Amino acid sequence: MTRPQDREPEGEGPRSAPLDPAVPERAGAPERASAGRRWTRALPLVLFIAVGAAAGLGGYTFVYAKGASYLQNDPSACANCHIMNEQFDGWQRSSHRAVAGCNDCHAPHTFLGKYVTKATNGFWHSFAFTSGRFPDPIRIKPGNLRVTEETCRACHGDIVHAIDNEHGGAPRISCVRCHQSVGHLH
Repeated sequence: MTRPQDREPEGEGPRSAPLDPAVPERAGAPERASAGRRWTRALPLVLFIAVGAAAGLGGYTFVYAKGASYLQNDPSACANCHIMNEQFDGWQRSSHRAVAGCNDCHAPHTFLGKYVTKATNGFWHSFAFTSGRFPDPIRIKPGNLRVTEETCRACHGDIVHAIDNEHGGAPRISCVRCHQSVGHLH
């Protein structure tokens, strides 16, 4: 049997030590700690869902946009996007069709350089064509023009060397300045 002085007062529950604000677990910290534990338990699930959604969306976009075709050397991949149809048709009518594909002129000839250029161009082309932010008619950007110029010079080295020597110390003449329709007959 309990004595009246040992009994808890009605509605107060077990007696505890008085709250001490200097002790964090006694000054409202249990609520914060509990909320923090819930968040840390939920974080892996949230991350899993976010990564899954990004992978799913990326995978869908890769399949829908025929992404695997861009990893190969098939010129028809460049015409996956309707805005490039004019360039693809021009290439099919050009003298270079028999000897060079898109990557031969528009990508560096090193493995790393080729795929870095393809990835960079792929991202920015996708962005431009999806957002509608591109000039019409499309024009080559300075970085891609440098790549194209270097590939002209690599394939036609003997001729280009003779032309450069003919002009002495003058700045290099751009191949595509005079031969802009060679790769894409317009």
